[in-house]
Amino acid sequence: MAKLYGLFGVASWSLILVAIPAMGGEIKSISTQGKADFSRGSERQDVTPVGNTLKFKQRLAQLPTTMPVAKVAIAEVRLQSTDQGIEIILLTNQSAQLQLVNRSEGNNYIVDIPNAQLSLASGEEFRQEEPTDGITTVSVTNLDANTIRVTVEGEAGLPTVGLFDSDEGLIFGFTPVVTSAQTPQLPAEPEGETQTEQPSTPDQPIELVVTGQQDRYSVPNATTATRTDTPLRDIPQSIQVVPRQVLEDRQVIRASEALRNVSGVQRGNTVGGISEVFNIRGFQQFGGNLRDGFRDTFTPLVETANLERIEVLKGPASLLYGNLDPGGIINYVTKQPLSEPFYAAGLQVGSFGLVRPTLDLSGPLNPEGTLLYRLNTAYERGGNFRNFDTEVERFFISPVVTWKISDRTDVTFEFEYLNDQRPFDRGLIALGTGLADIPFDRVLGELDDSSERTNLLAGYRLEHSFNDNWTLRNRFRFSYEDFTLANADPSRLNQETGELSRDYIISDSEARTFALQTELIGKFATGSVEHKLLFGVDLSWDTREGAVLFAAAPSINIFNPVYGIAPLPPRDEFPFNFPNRTETNSFGIFLQDQITLAENFKLLVGGRFDNINQTTLTSERESQAFSPRAGIVYQPIEPISLYASFSRSFQPNIRTRVDGSLLEPVRGTQYEVGVRGEFLNSRLITNLAAYEITRSNLAITDPDNPRFAIPSGEQRSRGIELDVTGQVLPGWNIIASYAYTDARVTRDNNLQPGNLLDGVPFNSASLWSTYEIQAGDLQGLGFGLGLFYVGERQGDLNNSFQVPSYVRTDASIFYRRNNWRAGININNLFNVDYIEASQIRTRIDPGAPFTVRGTLSVEF
Repeated sequence: MAKLYGLFGVASWSLILVAIPAMGGEIKSISTQGKADFSRGSERQDVTPVGNTLKFKQRLAQLPTTMPVAKVAIAEVRLQSTDQGIEIILLTNQSAQLQLVNRSEGNNYIVDIPNAQLSLASGEEFRQEEPTDGITTVSVTNLDANTIRVTVEGEAGLPTVGLFDSDEGLIFGFTPVVTSAQTPQLPAEPEGETQTEQPSTPDQPIELVVTGQQDRYSVPNATTATRTDTPLRDIPQSIQVVPRQVLEDRQVIRASEALRNVSGVQRGNTVGGISEVFNIRGFQQFGGNLRDGFRDTFTPLVETANLERIEVLKGPASLLYGNLDPGGIINYVTKQPLSEPFYAAGLQVGSFGLVRPTLDLSGPLNPEGTLLYRLNTAYERGGNFRNFDTEVERFFISPVVTWKISDRTDVTFEFEYLNDQRPFDRGLIALGTGLADIPFDRVLGELDDSSERTNLLAGYRLEHSFNDNWTLRNRFRFSYEDFTLANADPSRLNQETGELSRDYIISDSEARTFALQTELIGKFATGSVEHKLLFGVDLSWDTREGAVLFAAAPSINIFNPVYGIAPLPPRDEFPFNFPNRTETNSFGIFLQDQITLAENFKLLVGGRFDNINQTTLTSERESQAFSPRAGIVYQPIEPISLYASFSRSFQPNIRTRVDGSLLEPVRGTQYEVGVRGEFLNSRLITNLAAYEITRSNLAITDPDNPRFAIPSGEQRSRGIELDVTGQVLPGWNIIASYAYTDARVTRDNNLQPGNLLDGVPFNSASLWSTYEIQAGDLQGLGFGLGLFYVGERQGDLNNSFQVPSYVRTDASIFYRRNNWRAGININNLFNVDYIEASQIRTRIDPGAPFTVRGTLSVEF
């Protein structure tokens, strides 16, 4: 008998198929990770045993992912032990007809067989508790009238899964995660079932149809919401994930392009086009975002070449990450080293002179596979549609090395270098209650306005498991930024003549951040109640210093601009020089408990205490804050999760009173209810949420001392959000969103109560969908279509002008075959004029016109 062994990389897109002889339970495998993508059916690996080696022969195969097949009856299920763990045998003589769809949820391995039915003498379910060490439960049930579901729950981790074929039927072999002191024991014999040995047959290649359909758009788990790997269905707060596949299908260069697909997220202050700041649920970010769980307060243009996915947690997240804005947080999750060799190269070329090559390399550094590496690098030039003389030029490199010290201890070392040079661009300008009627590519500064930023990042992540239930993590990161700019900054517009006054500005700054995170994760039970406990301590030291120089610049007429009238003066001739220095030291300690009261009833409770010391050139303040969080999840049926939560946030204030003291921290409070659904065998994930957030203690101008502030402001945001992500049919993927957001001022001495917050539309929606032909001569040919709607927005907090609504249409066509992909993406297909973001009347960021990007990528 020959066995076909398929190791499903449940957490990745790889599928490994190897044909080996049955030899006393010994299993050999060869990985084709990164080469065989069975969700596309583009490549099939047939393996023939030759002595002690495995010889590959490759051929194109059309896996029948859409072909209807007859329903297969399973009359008996058997469970037996192996040297590696256990085997589940589905007895049938039609195993070659079975189709398998696999995924994972936490420690649970789940496989659905959509063309089979159980017909057991003992009933409609096979179930065995604790069949061996490391596996808690095994169940085989009829999910519906046409589908069988096999579920195996690991105790300490996700089991390794092998797929075999035999004369008796289909066999799943499971190897559990167990301690070194444990040995898998013989499972108890289920009532009414008998165990038999497998007969041996001569070695021969066999055919088994496996539909490894991977949820390329839907991601079932995330880490941002709990700092642990948690199924989305168990999280009592709205969280959306933009996976790598969306970034590739849309040919994303900037993260803001991908975040158009997430409800309630709008582009915010771009700081002259050099940063990416967002409005989330109506509130603009000031505290930065996360990268792999570390706060990144520099807010550079995020490099997407090394991103694995983007996770967006809506609402306050101070319990886990300290001083943050109440609207939410974006976590950029980076690529990590792979255990199998992987090499990929790509090239993007496009409108406005864009050239962008990328390289992604990974694999083991030694024969034992204990040293792994990943290297991502990208170079970018051009691509800016605005009429500057200054060219965009960007270089990025990120090496990562993982050392597996033992089966319970590993450490990862990471490094990033980024140099970014581009125009410093304040954009367009308001006139009256709308926008000035000038071309969207017109520059209102000087043509040689420029900026340069250099970022360095270095750190490590150490993880040690004491046993199957307790894990210690320690992480350190050092971040450095050197930034300079020189520009003619718009100041005031004469509404009658169109004459715009300006100031020359030169700014230099340096920033350093040291951050240390230590956390202990433990799993235990109190009676029938299960707990996942997270205890952590965070420390950070942040220093920023620099100077801003001002001088008068010649004015410019926005309707008939003349550039270069007077050059930028030398630095020593600037009449105004404002040095600055800020030190922020923070300490945070937190405790979180994820409580499972029943299989369908879960709680999340926690709290955090923070102490922050701020020092500027003129003042010093020490602030303390306690940030609680509580949530509940109830799952009346398996696909549906109902949840409700309460959470608070805080953020240090940077404004000062008349006595020079810094104001107390800004506080945020959110109430949220929602329902999350997982449909089509969990390939389609939906989330509907309603919320109210109040941000209080905002700094407002002191009426008696206008140069200073008092803490009296309050703002409120209410809204409803819907997100849909996943696979509708084989080859048809979708990510869509809708948001209704009512964000306004509720208390302020200077602003009219009821004023809408700037840059926040009442209604916004997005849709991106791709379809790839699955079979036939055109297999691998795909098409994409995107629609992005943003309603009318207020241009500033005074509501003195409005930014019109728009609908942007994107499209793509691509061809994917074996290990290469070619495609063309068109953004703004109908060349509409639209505004990305606005902050004040003289800082309005126009969107790009009709833009074409071509891409070619290959994997080795």
